[in-house]
Amino acid sequence: MSSLSLEAFLKPLSSHPTEMALSDSEITGAIKTGQFHIVPENPKLNPAGIDLRADRSLVLRPGQQKLVATIERVELSEKFLGILHIRSSLAREGIVASLALVDPGFRGQLTVSLHNAGDRFVSLRKGERFIQLSLLRLGMPARHSYVGKYQNSRGVVKSRRKK
Repeated sequence: MSSLSLEAFLKPLSSHPTEMALSDSEITGAIKTGQFHIVPENPKLNPAGIDLRADRSLVLRPGQQKLVATIERVELSEKFLGILHIRSSLAREGIVASLALVDPGFRGQLTVSLHNAGDRFVSLRKGERFIQLSLLRLGMPARHSYVGKYQNSRGVVKSRRKK
């Protein structure tokens, strides 16, 4: 890639310096100003995200997939996008998660699909931290908030996709 095309590629990235992942102090600020809500309060903050906990105990045998919800209920303003990441300890045991984006304006508990790609049984206890939510600040607030079929989700919500 020539320096000219690299410069053209990087220019849009540098023109919006507010587009970035939030640090723990910025997440705390977003909670205090009402731009991000999480219940129960006082979440487990990491340097660049929040650990979320499983709402139930479960055991995944090798090759098995199950849905699990977070105990926490989140609410994102139009200024933020959420990204979920499996905790590295679970990934090292073979757990793979289908982790999607959490759209601006989403409210509710999050349902995550877990798959055991390993060769041993993996247990998850109710209340155990299993995913991390990272918040990204959008360059501009979204014009349209999430109004999809999973708004105000409670507990595990199976696919509502039309088949």
